[in-house]
Amino acid sequence: MAGGGDLKVLGVWTSPFAIRVRVVLNLKGLPYEYAEEDLGNKSALLVGSNPVHKKVPVLIHGGRAVNESQIIVQYIDEVWPAGAGGRPAVLPSDPYERAMARFWAAFVDDKVGSAWTGMLFKCKNEEERAEAVARAEAALETLEGAFKECSKGKPFFGGDGIGLVDVVLGGYLGWFLVVNRIIGRRLIDPARTPLLAGWEDRFRATEAVKGVVPDDVDKMLVFLQKLRAM
Repeated sequence: MAGGGDLKVLGVWTSPFAIRVRVVLNLKGLPYEYAEEDLGNKSALLVGSNPVHKKVPVLIHGGRAVNESQIIVQYIDEVWPAGAGGRPAVLPSDPYERAMARFWAAFVDDKVGSAWTGMLFKCKNEEERAEAVARAEAALETLEGAFKECSKGKPFFGGDGIGLVDVVLGGYLGWFLVVNRIIGRRLIDPARTPLLAGWEDRFRATEAVKGVVPDDVDKMLVFLQKLRAM
């Protein structure tokens, strides 16, 4: 839900990290202004708002900047908690379940995130790409078990609704389509990880996700070449 208010997001349309922030804002029904950054010519606002890393995303709330996507997501969930205006919770209220959600979200960025950069940005040849794909598939198989444990038979890692692990993993789905095109098969394989395959379809179909997670593979491939050149 872009536009208006005292919330502004600095991001890049393909960034898994910016995508998760935008999805959570949409889930909460919060209006915000979205500013697309040019990574080759970063704005003064981005550099000034995130002087340490100079990276997207940045959430600007009431003139104050919050950095790092998982921190931003949790900040949003604390400032606009569940119940207020019918807003859903992103993190569970139970301390143990909340700790587990944070654990698996960190696992996603550690294992899936590192494989993502290896598959698309760091590989120098097909052998290195294949090794990164194998790491991604191994991580996704682990997440298949995590989904069964966390969802308790419900549609999402967060249960009935999208939660922290959902938005963290879901942010990568646009790039997964690119990987699918390159390797000639689905990275989230319905035969190998049927629970995650069903989850992917449900996540993509959610209103808060539509128009945020990119699905134009050709456009993303062009953008990938631009990023590699940089």
